[in-house]
Amino acid sequence: MLLRRSHHSPRRAPLLPVLHRLTMCSSAPASTSPPPASLAAVDYHCRTKHSLTAGYARGPGRLDWANQPNPFLRFSPSPVIPLPNPPPPVASRVHYPALFHSPPPPPQPLSLDSLSDLLFHSLALSAWKSAGASTWSLRVNPSSGNLHPTEAHVLFRDPEDPGRLVVSHYAPRDHLLEIRATVPATSDCSALLPPPATAVLALSSIFWREAWKYGERALRYCNHDAGHALAAVAIAAATLGWDARVLDGLSDQDLGRLVGVDKGCPAPPEGIPDKMVRGKTPWVERHHPDCAVLLFPAGSEPEVDYARMSQALRGFHGLEWVGNSNGLSKDHVVWDVIYRTAEAVKKHGPKPGERFSVSPWRMSAELSERLYKELTVQEVVRQRRSAVDMDGMHVMRKEEFYQILLHCLPSGEVSLGEQQGPQSALPFRVLPWDAEVHAALFIHRISGLPKGLYFLVRNEEHLDKLRRAMRQDFEWARPEGCPDGLPLYRLMEGDCQRLAMQISCLQDIASHGCFSLGMIARFEPVLHEKGEWMYPRLFWETGVLGQVLYLQAHAVGISATGIGCYFDDAVHEVLGLKDLEFQSLYHFTVGAPVVDRRILSLPAYPGPGIDA
Repeated sequence: MLLRRSHHSPRRAPLLPVLHRLTMCSSAPASTSPPPASLAAVDYHCRTKHSLTAGYARGPGRLDWANQPNPFLRFSPSPVIPLPNPPPPVASRVHYPALFHSPPPPPQPLSLDSLSDLLFHSLALSAWKSAGASTWSLRVNPSSGNLHPTEAHVLFRDPEDPGRLVVSHYAPRDHLLEIRATVPATSDCSALLPPPATAVLALSSIFWREAWKYGERALRYCNHDAGHALAAVAIAAATLGWDARVLDGLSDQDLGRLVGVDKGCPAPPEGIPDKMVRGKTPWVERHHPDCAVLLFPAGSEPEVDYARMSQALRGFHGLEWVGNSNGLSKDHVVWDVIYRTAEAVKKHGPKPGERFSVSPWRMSAELSERLYKELTVQEVVRQRRSAVDMDGMHVMRKEEFYQILLHCLPSGEVSLGEQQGPQSALPFRVLPWDAEVHAALFIHRISGLPKGLYFLVRNEEHLDKLRRAMRQDFEWARPEGCPDGLPLYRLMEGDCQRLAMQISCLQDIASHGCFSLGMIARFEPVLHEKGEWMYPRLFWETGVLGQVLYLQAHAVGISATGIGCYFDDAVHEVLGLKDLEFQSLYHFTVGAPVVDRRILSLPAYPGPGIDA
């Protein structure tokens, strides 16, 4: 049996027989499709798998606390724009479910107040924590290990001179914008910010912040975090009546010009080392451009001309850039495979015929508003926390579980007989591709739902492929009482708590929640069909989905935690996946948190002159 009941302690229990033999990656993918031009993404992915038999992916082994990276990047000296803190209520504070189950509110005009509101409820600090002699900050957007590799940059019209644009870096510690450069009115500003667009928000990653702790696997986690940040921005924008969409027709070179990766940052070497290097190598602190998001009034569709936008960004090289980045660590470790892979999976421009388009706004299905706590969107996003432990006792109501999953659907509410289509529900609508990520669910404690292994199909065009790829003895049965528009299937009944714990690097939190899950992405075919630049985007999609799980859990009164450490091929063995057609990219657990009362919580921004 794949799943069996046990009353033994999970930590002392032997591994289940299903994990006895694992499907291991070879140097070449098992697919029969023609090999892509470069195998960098596949090679990196297989190289950085954790294994029950071969051990963990290469990492530092111990934490070098003396060189822990500074979580706050600043550019000095540069002019700053302080943002109102807390921001004034530029928009009415809406009950959390209303944002997802109703049309968006009327759009707010761009101002420092609305920019402050956007950033305060997406990328700002949410609290400081203190225990003993240690003090650390938390942010609205979650991050693997609370290391926060993601940096944000905003391009917007100068409030004092609307004819020119401001290129700025967001500094969350002090909730302000650092002006890096200004784009004169003589430039093609309408190409950079096509009417009626409000602003462009770009994300970049500092790989070193994650690699310090996680070694070679850090590239995965940086892209998880980029996805969380994308969802956080899309939701905060929606409260202002703004829509958000990734400008995926821009190349990585275009994005680098937009965020100024060569301006005020350590210079890169002539070539990336071909082995791990230790020592003072400040170039690893450079930020890597991830993506840019166009913010615009909901209901409109700006006419984006990628060729014009790219041409206008070429002129950024000649702008007067201000400020140099602060050093983050004294010494470093260069995990060479991260930088070589990031270089290999860059996007080099729009695909032929690629256009900017906006999906019709679709609302998520609602079972009952009474399932939610009386919280506004702003309260939910700023109160979100990653649970460090679950109580192992709380039983979730089946209706709450179904409501959470309904919010995980990319197209939102569909009519009877209709299937999920383009990603058009909030926050998935920020992504311009069709859903590629599904969820294998381990159900532990949900009233009215048998324990066991379940599967949520988020793109039903993949259903037949999934059934062929997975174990042939799975039921694929619709659970009793499952809403008509929810493509959820029971694969096998049984107690899977031990199994969930074991495949998630033996972490009890995976079994102590009400349910846990593995996010299963269509993998190798996507890289063949679209290009290896989709590799980081698959992780962005898992981050967006993870952010939905976080917020939905908090909105019904419990909590959640992302799990980046799991035994990749053990997950595939459980599901019967034998090649690289589908791969597990992220794990999550949802349940009632155990709160550590020894940790003191402090305000995110205590006030002028007070340094928490």
